[in-house]
Amino acid sequence: MPLSNMRSNAAGWSEAAPGPPLWLLAELTYRCPLHCAFCSNPVDYARHTAELSTVQWCDVFSQARALGAVQLGLSGGEPLLRKDLEVLVRHAHGLGFYTNLITSGVGLTDARLAALRDAGLDHIQLSFQDSTRELNDFLSSTRTFDLKQRVARMIKAHGYPMVMNCVLHRHNLPHVGTIIEMALQMGAEYLELANTQYYGWAWENRLALLPTHEQLREAEAVVRQYRARIGRQCQILFVVPDYFEARPKKCMNGWGTTFLGVAPDGTALPCHAARMLPGLALPNVATQGLREIWTESDAFRRFRGTQWMQEPCRSCDQREQDYGGCRCQAFLVTGDATATDPVCERSGAHDKVSEIVLQGRLAVAQAREQAMVFRSDGNSLRLSSGQR
Repeated sequence: MPLSNMRSNAAGWSEAAPGPPLWLLAELTYRCPLHCAFCSNPVDYARHTAELSTVQWCDVFSQARALGAVQLGLSGGEPLLRKDLEVLVRHAHGLGFYTNLITSGVGLTDARLAALRDAGLDHIQLSFQDSTRELNDFLSSTRTFDLKQRVARMIKAHGYPMVMNCVLHRHNLPHVGTIIEMALQMGAEYLELANTQYYGWAWENRLALLPTHEQLREAEAVVRQYRARIGRQCQILFVVPDYFEARPKKCMNGWGTTFLGVAPDGTALPCHAARMLPGLALPNVATQGLREIWTESDAFRRFRGTQWMQEPCRSCDQREQDYGGCRCQAFLVTGDATATDPVCERSGAHDKVSEIVLQGRLAVAQAREQAMVFRSDGNSLRLSSGQR
């Protein structure tokens, strides 16, 4: 590699200059009408109430596009709570982004869909919690199942391609077949069956959400049967939770290589859960330009590449494939964000993951229901104060 493409960071080791952040995730707000027990927002979100203005978000989009970003996810919280959503979509569309609205559907009316279509919105991902009204509404602590059904019909009526998303766990894995049937009836082109990854609110509720190996195997078998039967009618993505794998997955396709997240208050994130990591000085788009953040900030360079790694990652022949795995997972399980992802069978802390899985299995076997902590402002403040 030419020397012009190599740099040294504050720790003294050389790193390759990064390519562009291809995927920009704009978390427009942490406000949300749902109270999901596996929400991916930080558990202390109620302490982060500031939101970028319309002008600031448009500037972020312009800077990201100039850096080379091509896909824009509009997320939250619930992005429909932003009254300027259509303005933001129109600006992003004008820049040439492929825009994807990630929504619960709450607040999406026929008139608003038409306005978003006119603004240039390309794609909508609609979340469900289950294929039954009872469990869907329980898991979100809202009465939204019937509303989501209506929104799904509206999305198709406006000619949109649709991704249906359902987060899987112990309570709804046995319903995978009926979830797929629901997606087919709605005309979804893509179905993302995203097994829960255990950080954020899901970490707080891990013993209530962890499935058994048997549940996962049975669900995977159902997915394989449907894939063989329906072909390309609907593409089904089934993501196995890390805790049930022997090898870790890349963190966001490699820390600081593909993904750039921006939180509601402008905090720039190498992964959407990075706020939890201690000692990571996260930059803010209100005070720094995106190019500087992406190429020069310590937060985005901290775990980029492989030279930061400890053993056994440093000498592992898989280090260029998994880049050490998930930093947030490493921190939550081991207390050390630089440690090997403990889901890896080569990690010295792998037994801690096995113990968590065993605790979840025992809870199922003994029919011992674990109380769940639902996302709410009050719980957010309580958990962020360490009262767990």
